[in-house]
Amino acid sequence: MVSIPLTLFDWGILIIYFCFIAWIGFYLKRFTKTDDDFFLAGRRNSMWVCGIAFMSANMGSMEVIGYAGQSVKYGLYAAHFYLIGAIPAMLFLGVFMMPFYYHSKIKSIPGYLKARFNEGARVFNAAMFVVNMILVSGIALYLQALIFHTFLGWNWDLSIWLSAAFVALYVTLSGLLSAMFTEIIQFFLIWAGIMILPILGLIDIGGPAEISKNLSQAYTTLWSTSGNPQNNAMYVTWGGLILGLGFAIAFGYWTTDFLIIQRAFSAKDLRSARMTPIIGSYFKLLLGFVVVGTGMIALVLMNNPSSGFSLLVENGKVNYDSVMPLLMKRYFTPGLIGVGVTSLVAMFMAGMAGNMSSFNAVWTYDIYHSVINKKASNEKLLQVGRIATVAGIILSVVGAYIARSMPSVIDYLQAITSMFLAPSVAVILLGMFWKWITPKGGLWGMLIGTFLAVGLFLAQEFGWISVGAIVPDFNGTNAQSYMAANLWRAVWAWLIAAGSAIVISLFTIKKTDEELTGFVHGLVEKIDVEEEKIGFFQKPSFWATVTLIIFVIINLLLW
Repeated sequence: MVSIPLTLFDWGILIIYFCFIAWIGFYLKRFTKTDDDFFLAGRRNSMWVCGIAFMSANMGSMEVIGYAGQSVKYGLYAAHFYLIGAIPAMLFLGVFMMPFYYHSKIKSIPGYLKARFNEGARVFNAAMFVVNMILVSGIALYLQALIFHTFLGWNWDLSIWLSAAFVALYVTLSGLLSAMFTEIIQFFLIWAGIMILPILGLIDIGGPAEISKNLSQAYTTLWSTSGNPQNNAMYVTWGGLILGLGFAIAFGYWTTDFLIIQRAFSAKDLRSARMTPIIGSYFKLLLGFVVVGTGMIALVLMNNPSSGFSLLVENGKVNYDSVMPLLMKRYFTPGLIGVGVTSLVAMFMAGMAGNMSSFNAVWTYDIYHSVINKKASNEKLLQVGRIATVAGIILSVVGAYIARSMPSVIDYLQAITSMFLAPSVAVILLGMFWKWITPKGGLWGMLIGTFLAVGLFLAQEFGWISVGAIVPDFNGTNAQSYMAANLWRAVWAWLIAAGSAIVISLFTIKKTDEELTGFVHGLVEKIDVEEEKIGFFQKPSFWATVTLIIFVIINLLLW
């Protein structure tokens, strides 16, 4: 076990953080009077508030600590999760999809599915989202407990229950309102803790040139080694990266996961809602540089025996998630360690607050109000939302023990996404852009695609099929990896869901144009009326184009 030597000043920073976050929850409770306040923060936030909260919800311990570890495992290929696995989908959400979501005045993604398809599609999607959030929240709880247990020496079980209790306290008080305000605070705190790491690391190893000098091409390129899976550390081809990560998984997460989209729903107007993911895209690019850069520096140090740096090994297994805390221990001085540890805690808080605020909204509106009590009053919905938050966190503790048993939390996270989000995005995209997709086609497309993906995952886990049965072997190399299986499982789930929806729609009754008005492309009122009144440089499409140009340049430079 390794413990970080916290001074009294370091502990003071951590304690002040906890007290301030708890105070925010109690203070904002007075402004949480209706279900709209609790679940959508009153729909009165600016694009900057929404954009920062949007990105902060994505800066949980999994996305920062987890992917820093993945950078050690896969090298520069981990940057794909910040590039092809994020940017195109984020821009598509802001430019094309947000007008459908925002103008329909829905309170959740399942709510859109009800309006576009039927109640069955809504309930099934809500149920899958609830399961997804429990498992993902379990990963976040596990990582936070890992930090407390491994680096502060606290009891593992005590750590996880204390973490769960604190999140339950402040999210239950004022829901999305407190979640978003604390996310904004945590956003800057997280950056304060991680921005300096790659700078100190580059100074330590002798500059950026040492990365390419000390690591093989398999670890220092993005695309040039993707033709043959044996030439890169992830053992994946460009097809798996583009179709699996860039399309099925990325669009499944960024365009249908209510966890992050909920922040855009709280915007005061459509332009602010559309700018939310676009603003987030700039921070996503910067985050990728910091996180992946930190992991690559650790990889260089590990390849140099004289550095004395190595990862934790538990039960004979390398703990990749220990990269960032161990680098903080190496570089941070007393006082600065307090900021670093507090930023690690803030990552967990940001992720868990986002998980629970979206979980309680979907459970309350799309399961409880839709199935259990259709006549519930606003006061009752507010009460159920608070109860759901506590129940969700308790269930997440169970998810944490499941995550602890997995070989890699990020591999496990992508497996979850491939099963529960990829099939949904296939149906949502079809329904959003083609009016002839029927209600039964949408419902059965999601059902068949999801059960196929879950079946493939279980068959792989129990050894009934090999990874090679999921991953196409284009080059006859038989190179296989767990991550490659996740990416291709998402592709198969997307194709089966989309194919099933199309075939079933050919033989079932579609909705009329009147029923689909506002929910399908071509049947939506003009969405850019308000944008005609603003300058060219203020339009979401302009800033999305700028991000896209930066995205292309980065891919070419690191090819």
